[in-house]
Amino acid sequence: MADQLVIFLHGVGARGADLAGLGPLWQARLPGTVFAAPDAPFPFDQGGAGCQWFSLRGITAENRGKRIAVARPEFDALIAGIIAESGFEGRLDRVALVGFSQGAIMALDALASGRWPVGAVLAYSGRLATPGPLTPATGTPALLIHGDADQAVPCAESISAEERLCAAGVRAELVVEPGHPHGISPQGALRGVAFLAQVFGVSGLEPKPLRA
Repeated sequence: MADQLVIFLHGVGARGADLAGLGPLWQARLPGTVFAAPDAPFPFDQGGAGCQWFSLRGITAENRGKRIAVARPEFDALIAGIIAESGFEGRLDRVALVGFSQGAIMALDALASGRWPVGAVLAYSGRLATPGPLTPATGTPALLIHGDADQAVPCAESISAEERLCAAGVRAELVVEPGHPHGISPQGALRGVAFLAQVFGVSGLEPKPLRA
Protein backbone atom coordinates (compact mmCIF):
# COMPACT_ATOMS: atom_id res chain seq x y z
CA MET A 1 0.00 0.00 0.00
CA ALA A 2 1.27 3.45 -0.92
CA ASP A 3 2.15 5.92 1.83
CA GLN A 4 1.03 9.17 0.19
CA LEU A 5 -1.11 10.34 -2.70
CA VAL A 6 -0.37 13.55 -4.60
CA ILE A 7 -3.04 14.80 -7.00
CA PHE A 8 -1.96 17.36 -9.61
CA LEU A 9 -4.58 19.86 -10.82
CA HIS A 10 -3.70 21.57 -14.10
CA GLY A 11 -4.48 25.05 -15.40
CA VAL A 12 -7.23 26.12 -17.76
CA GLY A 13 -6.90 24.89 -21.33
CA ALA A 14 -4.28 22.31 -20.36
CA ARG A 15 -4.35 18.58 -19.56
CA GLY A 16 -3.23 16.47 -16.63
CA ALA A 17 -0.23 15.33 -18.66
CA ASP A 18 1.16 18.86 -18.45
CA LEU A 19 1.84 18.43 -14.73
CA ALA A 20 2.35 14.67 -14.65
CA GLY A 21 6.07 15.08 -15.33
CA LEU A 22 6.56 16.43 -11.82
CA GLY A 23 5.73 13.00 -10.38
CA PRO A 24 8.89 11.20 -11.58
CA LEU A 25 11.00 14.19 -10.55
CA TRP A 26 9.51 14.19 -7.06
CA GLN A 27 9.41 10.42 -6.56
CA ALA A 28 12.89 10.14 -5.01
CA ARG A 29 12.09 12.91 -2.51
CA LEU A 30 8.70 11.38 -1.74
CA PRO A 31 9.26 7.61 -1.67
CA GLY A 32 6.13 5.52 -1.41
CA THR A 33 4.02 8.15 -3.13
CA VAL A 34 1.37 7.61 -5.79
CA PHE A 35 0.93 10.52 -8.21
CA ALA A 36 -2.27 11.25 -10.14
CA ALA A 37 -2.72 13.90 -12.82
CA PRO A 38 -6.33 13.84 -14.07
CA ASP A 39 -7.85 15.96 -16.79
CA ALA A 40 -10.38 18.52 -15.58
CA PRO A 41 -13.99 17.38 -16.13
CA PHE A 42 -14.93 19.89 -18.84
CA PRO A 43 -13.52 20.49 -22.33
CA PHE A 44 -11.87 23.88 -22.79
CA ASP A 45 -14.56 26.07 -24.35
CA GLN A 46 -12.17 28.36 -26.23
CA GLY A 47 -10.74 25.77 -28.59
CA GLY A 48 -8.06 23.13 -28.59
CA ALA A 49 -7.84 19.77 -26.90
CA GLY A 50 -7.44 21.08 -23.36
CA CYS A 51 -9.78 20.98 -20.40
CA GLN A 52 -11.08 23.37 -17.77
CA TRP A 53 -12.44 23.26 -14.24
CA PHE A 54 -14.78 26.16 -15.05
CA SER A 55 -15.31 28.54 -17.95
CA LEU A 56 -13.50 31.86 -18.27
CA ARG A 57 -15.96 33.25 -20.82
CA GLY A 58 -17.38 36.46 -19.43
CA ILE A 59 -15.79 35.85 -16.04
CA THR A 60 -15.57 38.69 -13.53
CA ALA A 61 -14.48 39.08 -9.95
CA GLU A 62 -18.18 39.12 -9.04
CA ASN A 63 -19.18 35.85 -10.75
CA ARG A 64 -15.98 33.82 -10.31
CA GLY A 65 -17.03 32.47 -6.92
CA LYS A 66 -20.37 31.26 -8.32
CA ARG A 67 -18.63 29.43 -11.15
CA ILE A 68 -16.32 27.69 -8.71
CA ALA A 69 -19.31 26.64 -6.61
CA VAL A 70 -21.04 25.23 -9.69
CA ALA A 71 -17.87 23.27 -10.55
CA ARG A 72 -17.59 21.68 -7.11
CA PRO A 73 -19.72 18.55 -7.68
CA GLU A 74 -17.68 17.43 -10.69
CA PHE A 75 -14.44 18.32 -8.95
CA ASP A 76 -15.41 16.45 -5.79
CA ALA A 77 -16.49 13.38 -7.74
CA LEU A 78 -13.18 13.30 -9.60
CA ILE A 79 -11.10 13.69 -6.43
CA ALA A 80 -13.19 11.14 -4.53
CA GLY A 81 -12.75 8.63 -7.36
CA ILE A 82 -8.98 9.02 -7.41
CA ILE A 83 -8.77 8.70 -3.64
CA ALA A 84 -10.91 5.55 -3.65
CA GLU A 85 -9.03 3.95 -6.55
CA SER A 86 -5.70 4.71 -4.89
CA GLY A 87 -6.73 3.25 -1.53
CA PHE A 88 -6.74 6.47 0.47
CA GLU A 89 -10.32 6.52 1.74
CA GLY A 90 -10.08 7.22 5.45
CA ARG A 91 -6.50 8.47 4.98
CA LEU A 92 -7.04 12.02 3.76
CA ASP A 93 -4.17 13.18 5.96
CA ARG A 94 -1.86 11.36 3.51
CA VAL A 95 -3.30 13.13 0.46
CA ALA A 96 -2.03 16.38 -1.08
CA LEU A 97 -3.65 18.59 -3.69
CA VAL A 98 -1.11 20.36 -5.92
CA GLY A 99 -2.66 22.92 -8.24
CA PHE A 100 -1.42 25.35 -10.86
CA SER A 101 -3.37 28.46 -11.89
CA GLN A 102 -7.03 27.40 -12.28
CA GLY A 103 -6.12 24.08 -10.65
CA ALA A 104 -4.73 26.05 -7.70
CA ILE A 105 -7.99 27.98 -7.49
CA MET A 106 -9.88 24.70 -7.16
CA ALA A 107 -7.40 23.30 -4.62
CA LEU A 108 -7.63 26.42 -2.46
CA ASP A 109 -11.43 26.34 -2.70
CA ALA A 110 -11.43 22.71 -1.60
CA LEU A 111 -9.46 23.75 1.48
CA ALA A 112 -11.21 27.05 2.22
CA SER A 113 -14.70 25.54 1.99
CA GLY A 114 -13.76 22.71 4.36
CA ARG A 115 -14.82 20.02 1.89
CA TRP A 116 -11.45 18.29 1.66
CA PRO A 117 -9.44 18.11 4.92
CA VAL A 118 -6.40 16.68 3.15
CA GLY A 119 -2.85 16.52 4.44
CA ALA A 120 -1.57 19.47 2.41
CA VAL A 121 -2.42 21.95 -0.32
CA LEU A 122 0.26 23.36 -2.62
CA ALA A 123 -0.89 26.20 -4.89
CA TYR A 124 1.20 27.63 -7.72
CA SER A 125 0.15 30.92 -9.35
CA GLY A 126 -3.33 30.71 -7.88
CA ARG A 127 -5.99 32.80 -6.19
CA LEU A 128 -8.51 32.23 -3.43
CA ALA A 129 -11.85 33.08 -5.03
CA THR A 130 -14.03 31.31 -2.44
CA PRO A 131 -16.59 33.78 -1.06
CA GLY A 132 -16.47 34.38 2.69
CA PRO A 133 -16.92 33.50 5.38
CA LEU A 134 -14.33 30.74 4.97
CA THR A 135 -14.88 27.43 6.75
CA PRO A 136 -11.55 25.68 6.20
CA ALA A 137 -10.13 22.49 7.60
CA THR A 138 -7.58 24.26 9.80
CA GLY A 139 -5.44 21.15 10.17
CA THR A 140 -4.42 21.33 6.50
CA PRO A 141 -1.27 23.40 5.90
CA ALA A 142 -0.99 25.34 2.65
CA LEU A 143 1.98 26.62 0.70
CA LEU A 144 1.40 29.27 -1.95
CA ILE A 145 4.13 29.96 -4.54
CA HIS A 146 3.76 32.86 -6.95
CA GLY A 147 6.00 34.90 -9.24
CA ASP A 148 5.78 38.64 -8.82
CA ALA A 149 6.00 39.10 -12.61
CA ASP A 150 2.89 36.98 -13.24
CA GLN A 151 0.66 38.83 -15.72
CA ALA A 152 -2.02 36.11 -15.92
CA VAL A 153 -2.83 35.88 -12.21
CA PRO A 154 -1.29 38.76 -10.25
CA CYS A 155 0.88 37.85 -7.30
CA ALA A 156 -1.39 40.04 -5.18
CA GLU A 157 -3.95 37.23 -5.39
CA SER A 158 -1.71 34.85 -3.45
CA ILE A 159 -0.83 37.60 -0.98
CA SER A 160 -4.54 38.08 -0.34
CA ALA A 161 -5.09 34.31 -0.18
CA GLU A 162 -2.42 33.88 2.48
CA GLU A 163 -3.93 36.66 4.56
CA ARG A 164 -7.45 35.25 4.32
CA LEU A 165 -6.39 31.67 5.07
CA CYS A 166 -4.29 32.69 8.06
CA ALA A 167 -7.15 34.83 9.38
CA ALA A 168 -9.38 31.73 9.14
CA GLY A 169 -6.92 29.64 11.15
CA VAL A 170 -5.04 27.85 8.36
CA ARG A 171 -1.26 27.43 8.57
CA ALA A 172 -0.57 29.13 5.26
CA GLU A 173 2.76 30.34 3.90
CA LEU A 174 3.51 32.37 0.79
CA VAL A 175 6.72 32.22 -1.24
CA VAL A 176 7.08 35.09 -3.72
CA GLU A 177 9.51 34.50 -6.58
CA PRO A 178 11.08 37.75 -7.81
CA GLY A 179 10.88 38.24 -11.56
CA HIS A 180 9.10 34.96 -12.26
CA PRO A 181 6.09 34.95 -14.63
CA HIS A 182 3.07 32.64 -14.73
CA GLY A 183 4.38 29.11 -14.28
CA ILE A 184 6.20 26.69 -12.02
CA SER A 185 9.87 27.57 -11.73
CA PRO A 186 12.63 25.03 -11.01
CA GLN A 187 13.09 26.62 -7.59
CA GLY A 188 9.35 26.57 -6.97
CA ALA A 189 9.17 22.89 -7.81
CA LEU A 190 11.97 22.12 -5.35
CA ARG A 191 10.36 24.27 -2.65
CA GLY A 192 7.04 22.54 -3.21
CA VAL A 193 8.33 18.99 -2.92
CA ALA A 194 10.30 19.94 0.20
CA PHE A 195 7.06 21.22 1.74
CA LEU A 196 5.24 17.98 0.96
CA ALA A 197 8.09 15.87 2.32
CA GLN A 198 8.01 17.86 5.54
CA VAL A 199 4.25 17.57 5.91
CA PHE A 200 4.28 13.83 5.26
CA GLY A 201 7.35 13.26 7.41
CA VAL A 202 9.32 11.42 4.74
CA SER A 203 12.99 11.55 3.90
CA GLY A 204 14.24 10.79 0.43
CA LEU A 205 16.83 11.86 -2.11
CA GLU A 206 16.93 15.49 -3.15
CA PRO A 207 15.55 15.84 -6.71
CA LYS A 208 17.57 17.39 -9.47
CA PRO A 209 16.46 20.93 -10.32
CA LEU A 210 14.14 21.37 -13.28
CA ARG A 211 15.57 23.08 -16.32
CA ALA A 212 14.46 26.66 -16.57
